[in-house]
Amino acid sequence: MTSLVFLVEQLATGLYILLAVGVIFSWRSWRRARFDYRATSFELERDLARFHQGNAVTAIILLLEIAVIVLGIQWVVAPTVRELFDIAPQVDEVVTDGVFSTPTPAPLDGGVVFDSSGIVLRATDPAQQVLATPTLTPTLVGTILPNAPPTIGCEPDRATLQIPANGMQVFEPIPIVGTAYTDDFSFYRIELKGPGTFDNFAVVQEHIVPVFTTAELGQFVPAPYIRGEYEFRITVFDITTTLRASCLVNITITDPVPTPTPLGAGG
Repeated sequence: MTSLVFLVEQLATGLYILLAVGVIFSWRSWRRARFDYRATSFELERDLARFHQGNAVTAIILLLEIAVIVLGIQWVVAPTVRELFDIAPQVDEVVTDGVFSTPTPAPLDGGVVFDSSGIVLRATDPAQQVLATPTLTPTLVGTILPNAPPTIGCEPDRATLQIPANGMQVFEPIPIVGTAYTDDFSFYRIELKGPGTFDNFAVVQEHIVPVFTTAELGQFVPAPYIRGEYEFRITVFDITTTLRASCLVNITITDPVPTPTPLGAGG
């Protein structure tokens, strides 16, 4: 529906021209029928001319109503939808003026006496100091099976998939993580192709909000599908429903991994 609204907005000028031509032809048909009505005295021909007049008037009213609908979509609906889907990050204004000093409390009466007998001062070269750098822990994406076919597409900042990863074994519901964005964005689809879809791409989900940075795109539940190897992809479309970006990875849907049952304590 969103793509249809933006398509009507783009084609509004051409639609106005076509509707104007239709109104002109209908008006000429009405004038011709009106002339025929006045020019004849036979009742049958007058009824036929009256019928043509009514058809012409109905066509003019219908064309004008269509023009009003197109005008409403162009000037009201499309801007409203565009504002709803505009999720550009809002940056708060940084205040740079003013004094940001923290007041220092006054010293205690009589001062503070420190016992420095147990303090040993050592000169330390900053270059010889060793600082521990924390190691980033990568996000776990599950079991990756070897020898998976290469990915297809996957343009950075447009269509990417982090989860599921290429070659991933899927046996339980997982979040779909990646990006989905393009210029004149309209919607993106999550599709699956394999034994459970008759080897044709089937639409699993469709969303109308773009994802600019790596985030959750949806949820994938493998339970309804036949076990086997699948192609998993995300496709991004613009307002003319033209495919602008895609990312395809290969996954394998398997049965759930059995959970070991703890042995009970012997009596």
